[in-house]
Amino acid sequence: MRVNSYTSNSRRKKFLWLKLIVFIGILVAILNQIGKYYEEIKNKNVIVSNFERAMDEFFAMPPNSIDMLFIGSSHAYCTFDPEIVDNSLGTTSFNLGSPLQHPDTSYHLLKKALETQNPKTVVFEIYWDMLDDEFELKQADSVLSAIHDNKFKREFIRDVFPLNEKIKYYFKPIRYQQDVFAYWDENLTDSVEKKLYHKELANTNDKPNTDSEQTTTQGVSYHKGRGFIYSDIIIPEVEFNETNQFVGFDGAKWEFDKKQKEYVKKIVELCRENDIEIVFVTAPIANISMEHIKNYHALHEKIASFAEEMDVPYIDYNIVNMEENLLTNENFRDDAHLNYSGVQIIMKHFVKWIKEAASINEAALL
Repeated sequence: MRVNSYTSNSRRKKFLWLKLIVFIGILVAILNQIGKYYEEIKNKNVIVSNFERAMDEFFAMPPNSIDMLFIGSSHAYCTFDPEIVDNSLGTTSFNLGSPLQHPDTSYHLLKKALETQNPKTVVFEIYWDMLDDEFELKQADSVLSAIHDNKFKREFIRDVFPLNEKIKYYFKPIRYQQDVFAYWDENLTDSVEKKLYHKELANTNDKPNTDSEQTTTQGVSYHKGRGFIYSDIIIPEVEFNETNQFVGFDGAKWEFDKKQKEYVKKIVELCRENDIEIVFVTAPIANISMEHIKNYHALHEKIASFAEEMDVPYIDYNIVNMEENLLTNENFRDDAHLNYSGVQIIMKHFVKWIKEAASINEAALL
């Protein structure tokens, strides 16, 4: 009886292990399919696709053909138009801005760019919201997805990713969940708005027309070339107050994240090691957004003092706009980014400023 009991328990354990293995296999297969589905949705993200297109264009440029590089977040690729700059300075420039780009990403991206290019000037778009948190997975993934270099990928993940974020990165359902939730939310919103529109239309007995059926903000936005995103959209009134991201923001409470601050220093050091001029620029946010911010000057002074400590020329276009009234709300596409009418105004000012700030002239940039 004891032998039979032992044999029975052994078989039962083997059966339980077999069930567990089958369960894990099925779970892995399901998660893999979910991951593929999430990745497909992520690939529909137009902003990410634009950056991938820009990177393909950049790495197709002839070696050592670029004089000026712009790096930074979406404020970079929505502000610095290489065409305007080059027409004014006689240069060849490129915009390496990417969504939510943090200094840790800017540093590694710049290192990669310097493998094939030797620019004379780097313009680092320094936006405070990218400087106050240690890590952001989505922005890191957008760059990794656009650069097809396994060595770059390994070094980036090794040097930048905290351990828990490495796990998230390799687990696609978590890695792409922000894209999926945003995609679902956008489609749900569009569906509800269209239903409400047609319901209202039925009640008024009006006939639809092409213009009134559009539930999205009027205008166009697209990758113009060399990393710059063109837009002629004008900020919708809902972003003046209801959905404005800066409502309640207090600049006096803002602080540099230590890790990101160190990466800004590393960017400056990298430029100087390669005899590259570097300047800091804070792109402007909408006038109405500035009205919502408390103690902006306190925030500005923290960044300006850091720039002075690093001996880097710095211009803050929010301060310039307050002093010189360069822009109105109509020059912005949303609460934080310029449209092309605003780009033209800021680029005219920027070209004059950088000639003086970086001690350069047209001949030196050729």
